[in-house]
Amino acid sequence: MLVVGAALFQPWRLFTSSTVNEALPGPASEIAVTTPAPDPASPAPNGASPSPGTLAPPSNTASPTTAVLAAGAFQSQEHPTSGTAVLLRLPDGSHVVRLENLASSDGPDVKVWLSDLDAGGDWFKYRSGKYLDLGLIKATHGNQNYTIPAGADLQGLRTVVLWCDRFSVAFGSAALQ
Repeated sequence: MLVVGAALFQPWRLFTSSTVNEALPGPASEIAVTTPAPDPASPAPNGASPSPGTLAPPSNTASPTTAVLAAGAFQSQEHPTSGTAVLLRLPDGSHVVRLENLASSDGPDVKVWLSDLDAGGDWFKYRSGKYLDLGLIKATHGNQNYTIPAGADLQGLRTVVLWCDRFSVAFGSAALQ
């Protein structure tokens, strides 16, 4: 029974960490900050107008520069988490979520998600909303890039979540604005 419990919870991960430092995708000297268009299909809380941080659908037109479309600081949820999440549009028109200066805990089956739910609050809520799974987290610390699949519907996805699939909890989340 103890072996099954240890295999399921993997308690040694409380004491492990890893670091990766991937380069910024695209030409680093050509980064432009843009403001994404509000998403009229995504109502803001309390019936207000959509926030400027709501993501516009991906564009098929290539831009000559890497554009920062939105960014936000991580806030801790189930585990202490810090750093910044950035949504980038690369010169070829593709999109990437970049985690910068990430610091979080290790855990079994931790993934990077884009979600339509607000950052923070209930650790368990994200599975009930719309989300896009970008894959397993590469490391608990550092700078890392996650490619958004071509043709992915980004409409309404406004939060980056570090999601532990095994226990259905968010380690941390960042509102993209």
